[in-house]
Amino acid sequence: MSVRRILTVVSLSVAMIGVTDLARAQTAAKGKAAPAAKQAPAAAGSAEPTLLGQFGPWGAYTASPGGKKVCFALAKPSSSKTNPANRPRDPAYAFISTRPAEKVSNEVSIMIGYQLKPGYESSIDVGGAKFAMYTQGDGLWIKNAAEEERLVEALRKAGDVTVKGLSAKGTETIDSFSMKGLSQALDKVAQECRR
Repeated sequence: MSVRRILTVVSLSVAMIGVTDLARAQTAAKGKAAPAAKQAPAAAGSAEPTLLGQFGPWGAYTASPGGKKVCFALAKPSSSKTNPANRPRDPAYAFISTRPAEKVSNEVSIMIGYQLKPGYESSIDVGGAKFAMYTQGDGLWIKNAAEEERLVEALRKAGDVTVKGLSAKGTETIDSFSMKGLSQALDKVAQECRR
C-alpha cells in the first residue's frame, strides 16, 4: 500500500477509528521517505506524519489529517509468532494516540495486520495484569475505556507486553512489544499536542 493511499485513507477515517493507517505510513517512510519525515514539520492540514523523535522502538509522530491535529506513539512488535507458523500478514503495530479536537488522550490500540475473527475476545498482558480488548477489523482497543489511563501507566512501567490475536481464517498470533522508550515517546506526544 502506497504512502499516498494510506494518507488518503487516514484523512477519511481518522475521526472514526483514530490513526490506524498512519502506522502503515511509518513502514513506507522507513524504507523510502524517512529523511523527508525528519525535515520541516507537516504543513497545517497535512496528513503526512512528521517524526518528532525516536525513543528505542517507539516513534513519536504528529499529523493533521483534515486539519485536525493528531499525535501518537507507535512501535512494531519486537517478536511475532503465528500458529500455523509463517502465515503471511501485514505489519503489526502498537499505537497510543492523542486527538485534541476530539478530547481523546492516550488511546491505546493494536493493529494486528490481518482481519480478526469477528467476535473474538482478546487481551493485553502487562506486568501480570490483563486488560480486555475488543476487536474491529484488524484492530484491538480496550473494552473498558475507564481502564485506559491505568493501562497506559502500566505500559509506561512494563518491560514487554504480549498481545494475542486470532484471524478470521483461524491463524493464531502472539506479538511481543518492548516498552523501552515508551515513556519518552508519550512525553513528547503530550508536549506536542498541548499546543
